[in-house]
Amino acid sequence: MSKTDIVRSAMVEAMKAKDKSRKDSLSMLLSALKSAEIDKRGPLTEAEENAVVKKEIKQTQETYDTAPENRGDIREEAAARLAVYKEFAPEDLSVSQIQEVIREVLAELGIEKPTNADKGKIMKTLMPKVKGKADGKLVNQTLADMSK
Repeated sequence: MSKTDIVRSAMVEAMKAKDKSRKDSLSMLLSALKSAEIDKRGPLTEAEENAVVKKEIKQTQETYDTAPENRGDIREEAAARLAVYKEFAPEDLSVSQIQEVIREVLAELGIEKPTNADKGKIMKTLMPKVKGKADGKLVNQTLADMSK
């Protein structure tokens, strides 16, 4: 069952429960998934669906963070949407799991002690392995911590 189908069935349940806020959030997520499917001109893979969900979470988090303090309505709506979106987001890798992937990449590249000069080469190999599974900033920070 694709994530689009799961979101659609959750939206139907929200409509039956007359939960307008949840239904609206699910409708927006479903719209983003369908739009990505149309852009691709075919069904999305699980990784692509997860990337769409993560993108929506990131955009909603930015909306929440940039909303003025006196606009509680915007912040509440964004927080409610985030809660719904996170139900459908894939589990991110933990720092220890990211470190393990970094160690594998270092072994693959034959680098014992990474330096800043090696960072580009490491990230080029590393990012495709963690794409959609971990936040790029966290991966970059973890690599920087391991390089010290």
